[in-house]
Amino acid sequence: MKDRFAFDEDKASLKSWYDKWSGCVAAVDFENARALFANDVVGFGTFMDMVEGLDALEANQWRAIWPTIKNFRFRTEMLRVSVSPDRLHAMAMVPWESTGFEPSGEAYDRPGRATTVLVRTNLDAPWLGIHTHFSLYPREVQLSFGNKD
Repeated sequence: MKDRFAFDEDKASLKSWYDKWSGCVAAVDFENARALFANDVVGFGTFMDMVEGLDALEANQWRAIWPTIKNFRFRTEMLRVSVSPDRLHAMAMVPWESTGFEPSGEAYDRPGRATTVLVRTNLDAPWLGIHTHFSLYPREVQLSFGNKD
């Protein structure tokens, strides 16, 4: 897919947004991740069907997954975006990778993909996520059982 209507600076700012979020997931940093999202965000994920609101997204998706995985990162070199003509609304798709753990503690590769819808109030304002959809690749193990050291 070719990026649609995206200026270089828009794609760069969306990549930067994902890089910040990636760091938050890897560090299990819920507080700084919250700053990247609107309070009325709606999400789907690997752990829940649908959730509305930032508090619910954090409680029902992030806290259920982030502490149980390691080595999370968005593969932003594969980021694809579509930006509205006014450049205030974007849809972005990106694969991600992580390490999950079997009940025995054995590590396994846990890759997936994410789609995010983002908005900003003006071209100088930061992007805020208003929708996320995470899914593991269909062939992957669906659960991880903790960060085993």
